[in-house]
Amino acid sequence: MQRRNFTAGIAGVAGLWGLGAMPAADAAELTQGDAALGIRAALERGAVAAVELLGRSGGFLDNDKVRIQLPGFLNEAAKLLKYTGQQQRVDELVTAMNRAAEAAVPQAKALLVSAVKAMSLTDAKNIISGPDTSVTQFFSTKTREPLGVKFLPIVTRATEKVSLADKYNAVAGKAAGLGLLRKDDANIQQYVTGKALDGLYLMIGEEERKIRKDPVGTGSAILSKVFGSIR
Repeated sequence: MQRRNFTAGIAGVAGLWGLGAMPAADAAELTQGDAALGIRAALERGAVAAVELLGRSGGFLDNDKVRIQLPGFLNEAAKLLKYTGQQQRVDELVTAMNRAAEAAVPQAKALLVSAVKAMSLTDAKNIISGPDTSVTQFFSTKTREPLGVKFLPIVTRATEKVSLADKYNAVAGKAAGLGLLRKDDANIQQYVTGKALDGLYLMIGEEERKIRKDPVGTGSAILSKVFGSIR
């Protein structure tokens, strides 16, 4: 089947996909279909890689970029507890929060992949022409609300096993009422769910940037063709 090359509309299409600086010979070998497949493949690979990275033991707890700490002044106050013999209980709570995020993240894979497959040309243009956070913004906009619904019961079950969880909610609720803490952070289950999603989207963006930097290393022909040519 004959493939449609970038011809009359090459400037607009190449600009849309970030191919404007390509030599004419390279651009002529790419089609709009190639470009669409390339960006979708990069996002899907990035999303799946992030889920696999975070959705395992230590995925959050051992990763300083996404490790979930107690919010705001509670984190500072917790540092003082080591002088009262309570540090171990705080450590258990922090560990439980991160384990909860690790347990929830695998639920995201199907929804993230679906979001990529349904991606529009406008979405793609925003990703290509946007800032470094454009991939994170795309997934957050498309999936944050439904994933929050999926994550919350998993996080709730995990955090309920720790005795300090209820005390966290009581103290955080009072702190929020005094303006010392954001209302969104006053419930441990909701706080961990939000942080789990933040970490997931952050790592998706990082994985996608790795793919762009080394498309050949992915072993994917379409990624090598599209992003390899951009370089």
